[in-house]
Amino acid sequence: MIEYKVNQSISTQQFIDLLKQTSLGERRPIHDEVTIEGMLEHCDLLVTAWQGNTLVGVARSVTDFHYCCYLSDLAVSEQIQAKGVGKQLIIETFKQLKPGCKLNLLAAPLAVEYYPHIGFEPHHSAWILSDLSQLQ
Repeated sequence: MIEYKVNQSISTQQFIDLLKQTSLGERRPIHDEVTIEGMLEHCDLLVTAWQGNTLVGVARSVTDFHYCCYLSDLAVSEQIQAKGVGKQLIIETFKQLKPGCKLNLLAAPLAVEYYPHIGFEPHHSAWILSDLSQLQ
């Protein structure tokens, strides 16, 4: 049985441990606790999935709740993937937003096929600037 919680605090270590159980662990700074702590401290919306006392899923978002919500991390332990937990985390996230607010995300390479499957529409004009030195 999975329990979903909204804005339940989690520790840096709990988040790191979960990320290590997913493909996101490769693309998140799991060895930089200060950054992970900042990611948790400054998100606007955190939806978590729990199996007993064990964190098994996270949807971490930055949002204004009215116009747009950037779902920056959707992580579900590989031990329970394909059981609807990721989709339910998205549903619980969306329930916190005002009508008309759009949910945006960048898919991890292994999840590119997942999002269209559950109803997301592709958007082909996303742009990323990783470092100010890139700006011309």
